[in-house]
Amino acid sequence: MLNKYPMWKNLMVALIITVGAFYAIPNLFGEDHAVQVVATRGAEVNASTQSEVTDILSAKGIAVKRSELENGQLLVRVADADQQLLAKEAIAEVLGDKYIVALNLAPATPQWLESMGGSPMKLGLDLRGGVHFLMEVDMSEAIRKMTEAKIADFRTDLRGEKIRYAGIRNTPKGIEIKFRDAENLAKAERFLKSRTNEMVFVDASSGSDFMLLANMSEIYLKQVKEEALQQNITTLRNRVNELGVAEPVVQRQGAERIIVELPGVQDTARAKDILGATASIEFHMVDEKADAAAIAAGRVSPGSQIYDRREGGKVALHKEVMLTGDHIQGAQPSFDEYSRPQVSINLDSKGGSIFSNVTKDNIGKPMATLFIEYKDNGAKNPDGSVKMDKIEEVISVATIQARLGRNFVITGLDHSEAQNLALLLRAGALIAPVSIVEERTIGPSLGAENIDNGLQAMIWGMAVVLIFMLVYYRGFGLIANLALTANLVMVVGVMSMIPGAVLTLPGIAGMVLTVGMAVDGNVLIYERIREELRAGRSVQQAIHEGYGNAFSTIADANITTFMTALILFAVGTGAVKGFAVTLMIGIATSMFTAIVGTRSIVNAIWGGKRVKKLSI
Repeated sequence: MLNKYPMWKNLMVALIITVGAFYAIPNLFGEDHAVQVVATRGAEVNASTQSEVTDILSAKGIAVKRSELENGQLLVRVADADQQLLAKEAIAEVLGDKYIVALNLAPATPQWLESMGGSPMKLGLDLRGGVHFLMEVDMSEAIRKMTEAKIADFRTDLRGEKIRYAGIRNTPKGIEIKFRDAENLAKAERFLKSRTNEMVFVDASSGSDFMLLANMSEIYLKQVKEEALQQNITTLRNRVNELGVAEPVVQRQGAERIIVELPGVQDTARAKDILGATASIEFHMVDEKADAAAIAAGRVSPGSQIYDRREGGKVALHKEVMLTGDHIQGAQPSFDEYSRPQVSINLDSKGGSIFSNVTKDNIGKPMATLFIEYKDNGAKNPDGSVKMDKIEEVISVATIQARLGRNFVITGLDHSEAQNLALLLRAGALIAPVSIVEERTIGPSLGAENIDNGLQAMIWGMAVVLIFMLVYYRGFGLIANLALTANLVMVVGVMSMIPGAVLTLPGIAGMVLTVGMAVDGNVLIYERIREELRAGRSVQQAIHEGYGNAFSTIADANITTFMTALILFAVGTGAVKGFAVTLMIGIATSMFTAIVGTRSIVNAIWGGKRVKKLSI
């Protein structure tokens, strides 16, 4: 029978629309004003902290709507913005600087709905307000670090093979490895070439100088830069998590830049302090052969370097790095038995093995902890990038008393330094320093205004389309309007379901565009039905041919638009991605509602019946 859907297909259509509507419902409940408490200075947010915060607010006469403790973060909901500000001040005053107390907006979704996976759409920076940073990675420092690592590897490998060399150093031309004779040079060249294909080795001997020059291959150089960027992105994400920001955005832009967006954050000083910090540590053995007079005169062996000590004076350290902060898994500030600040370090298995072997062979010898930090000096490099000053100082020198494993402590810091170093090491060290080249702050009031303007545009645009369809296509226009409404609800529902989907102002523009594209499919179908009726076809045949023959045209138009949106998503950043995501979801849902959804209603009303005239 023409124009009759089986029961299962009607149920499927109803089920899909119902699921979309269910996940769109959380967006109707709005948001609560809330205060978020996160521990960052060696403290812990637990049930005791939750009880203490509740007592603080009760004493101030501030009513708590709901208090939630999850993943080491406390979220306290209050009635309005005024009470939110009072609550933040009261909590911060009592808890002190061991915690970050921040203003937040929390979804007011009922708990029963949350338990079923319901949550509202995530709003982007332009709608919620917050801070935007564009950060640039210093690739020259990443390459320098990798070069130093290669130099250390060459020393170890050549010693292991008992190939004698006169010295290894980094020069503008590349890594120079000097030998006393051609025989050792040839052995070293054969051995090193067999060990790695990442480096290009060239015999640069001249007269009695036997020298091998090593440089990174183009492929390896590109890989180093890519890994530096990706590792910095991962580290910045970890640091953002330490800040306790809800729905942050950390993504790459181009070959050397990273975008960080922190919705809801207005304290840019704290965000910049944590995100831009590049503190890391290295462990070096002290050069015991260098006496005070030689250090003061700057005369040390080629394998050593002089560093300033934090408490004053200088010390000579071997250049070879025994261990870096890359192997650190955990770091917590604490106090020793004399109440002096320290940082308790936990290494990964590889780092623990390295540290165990190093300390086993050096019991009774002094080892230094070198603290490295990069700071923006305000100047610019010739290429326009920010110039960074490298600050290196020895924070502690301790004699290795016994073989150390995966757990040990760092001393020689004051209280604030211990807390910040623990946070940065816990989040991971940046493989290369980053500088903030662009900073924008968007206030919450501007975000609310953007939402209001976007909604107004959508409401008026949809109202015009609904009126036109109802007037021009009458009964069929009403069906198209129902499908259009269902489509918009489904777009909101799908956006709420996808964890990484963020609604931005361009995303609202994408939803408005989707409204026009969704109704366009119905216009093509209805006009084809009219043509079939004018050609003398029966009502049932006209409906069947209208939906069947218009499908290919609708599919072609929507598939090409979907592919364009996919390309925008792949190459775009920030707001462009938000527009592309909304457009792709809108295309998929509009295809469903305009073709399958309206066909289901038309079949239910007119399908299989003797109808002489259609309201079209």
